[in-house]
Amino acid sequence: MRAALRAAGLTAVNISLDSLVPAKFELLTRRLGHDRVLAAIDSALAAGFAPVKVNCVVMRGINDDELLDFVALTRDRPINVRFIEYMPFDGNAWQPKKVVSYAEMRAAVTAVHAGLQRLDDAPDEVAKNFRVPGYVGSVSFITSMTNHFCAGCTRLRLLADGALKVCLFGSSEVSLRDALRAGADEQALKQLIGAAVRRKKAAHAGFPVPQLAMQPNRPMVRIGG
Repeated sequence: MRAALRAAGLTAVNISLDSLVPAKFELLTRRLGHDRVLAAIDSALAAGFAPVKVNCVVMRGINDDELLDFVALTRDRPINVRFIEYMPFDGNAWQPKKVVSYAEMRAAVTAVHAGLQRLDDAPDEVAKNFRVPGYVGSVSFITSMTNHFCAGCTRLRLLADGALKVCLFGSSEVSLRDALRAGADEQALKQLIGAAVRRKKAAHAGFPVPQLAMQPNRPMVRIGG
């Protein structure tokens, strides 16, 4: 299947995996399938995707003890493990004390891999990228909570129901589906998208971090990514 998707034009693959321990995976996802996720990573690599991005949301007391195990995934394969600071969304029981900061995560990795090399990042890169010397893959940190990158973020998300979201932290959305059904042409869509981008706040959807968890927002499973 991955080979067919690649042949159809798919250029990159992101796979979410918050634990390498099957029991933890089932607790977090409320379903079976840990082995299927690992198989999907292998399948994507076999299909020639490089790197295959593996997103791991790090939560204190849950999976913060697995950082080095995830780093080990990058030893022999072109995997980009992306450690993501825990962000508030509807239904995820976010609390400040559960956030493991970029500084803490990096310190835990460098305590074992002292030579961790900083890589060059593109101007609009949302991750801070590193590589353990001699490893094939790479390790990244997405520092959404403690060291935001909002000024350089160019990410837009088109959700499955046609809603355009310009910031993960914000509840503001523009329905391109409704605009299309009302007869909007390409130029009208460009204007809608441009206006949405111009309304984007400077950081964290315009809210201080302590207030983010109190703002309504879709759960990540409904946003996608």
